[in-house]
Amino acid sequence: MKINSRSGLDFMERIQREVTAHRRETRPDDAYYASKLAEVWHRAGQTSAYASVGTFSTQAFLDLPATSKNDLKTRPLEYLRVPVGSGLKYYQTTGTTGTPTPTPRTAQDMIANTVSVAESWRTMLADGGHRALILLPSDIVPVADLMVGVCEFLGIPHAKAYPYTTGISDWDRIMGLWEVFRPTVLFVAPGVLLEFSQVIKRRGMLDQLCRSVKRIMLLGEVSTPELRAMAAQWWNARVYDASYGSTESGTLAACCEQDRLHLLRGANYFEIADENGIVPAEAGRDGRLVVTPLNNDARPLLRLDMGDEVSLADDCPCGEDTPVVTVHGRGSDGTEIKGSRVRTRDLEGIVYANRDVMGYLVEVDKGGTWARLLLERDPGTARDTEPAKNAIVQQRTDEQLGFRWDEVRYVNRLPVTTKSGGSQKSWKRSNFRIVDEGVPA
Repeated sequence: MKINSRSGLDFMERIQREVTAHRRETRPDDAYYASKLAEVWHRAGQTSAYASVGTFSTQAFLDLPATSKNDLKTRPLEYLRVPVGSGLKYYQTTGTTGTPTPTPRTAQDMIANTVSVAESWRTMLADGGHRALILLPSDIVPVADLMVGVCEFLGIPHAKAYPYTTGISDWDRIMGLWEVFRPTVLFVAPGVLLEFSQVIKRRGMLDQLCRSVKRIMLLGEVSTPELRAMAAQWWNARVYDASYGSTESGTLAACCEQDRLHLLRGANYFEIADENGIVPAEAGRDGRLVVTPLNNDARPLLRLDMGDEVSLADDCPCGEDTPVVTVHGRGSDGTEIKGSRVRTRDLEGIVYANRDVMGYLVEVDKGGTWARLLLERDPGTARDTEPAKNAIVQQRTDEQLGFRWDEVRYVNRLPVTTKSGGSQKSWKRSNFRIVDEGVPA
């Protein structure tokens, strides 16, 4: 995150004051939000999508219908305040639910998002003499750039090496880098961490490489508590669900030391959509998260309905008063398996509960009436225990998801698309395969 002007420095310091002031406040500051919402309302009025919003008032904001993510994805250019080619950086969404969304960002967009995340992680990362290795993609998607910016802002030495960049980084190159740099923090997608763990377990190098690692920050994909517990056991390190947000909105929540996601309340105005309409986001409420990012510049958004079902809580042991958010996923998420709608978290909570699986692939027939679960075995586990483990998986699937697999089978290796993180982020694309083989006649 490079700042090349006095105005940029002033803006960064302003954002820093704002986000730190709201981390430990018990109640939001109404005057602060009124001022910030007026600013983003004015920027939004410069777009085609919000051209008719008129003059800002609190009541006008409360009367404004939510902006759906589907509408944003259908006509993304109408929500832009600046031309596509005028942003400092140009990104696109990964297109997991359709066509990628063009997402340019100005310098102010990048400064605001970086500072908001960095201040949330300051106590976890800034004072430990850490060295960070960023195993995330940096082309088109913003996640690696954000982590670089966070490290720069906090003064953390770092290196960036995405293992699927053909001709630049591969596992051998990363392990050579590791011996010299000895990272203490990994920023990595869950699938990439699984693949890397598999590779170094097969080479007998896990014990050697894990000695320096203290924290693993998982980003870019869904990660379940079961997966994080499994990875923590392998690496003898703290493993976190690092953040929550989207390319369109920016980062909305960041983890604390207790591995809980706290809403970034200084940078966003949050609401909940439930049976009563849209109501303030307060602890104890459940519904779809609605967000107005307060600092978005290139694409200001008003009352964006994220589509994600969430629960809000308080009293986190870390001591912060900002609400804790648990993201359950979209009601429309998931895929049908044998008559049951299954979401990522549901299935991975079962798959990774035994802590000895390196990945999985679901095979289904075209009609969805037959399904097989392939599990990639941990190189260090005994094969004679697999029948008992299969029975446990069948039982848990039956109890929690309402169906039984036609077959559960352990295999030595799964396709790399089940692991490659940001380049194959879509769960349905990377972890499901339509097959005819094995379907009963």
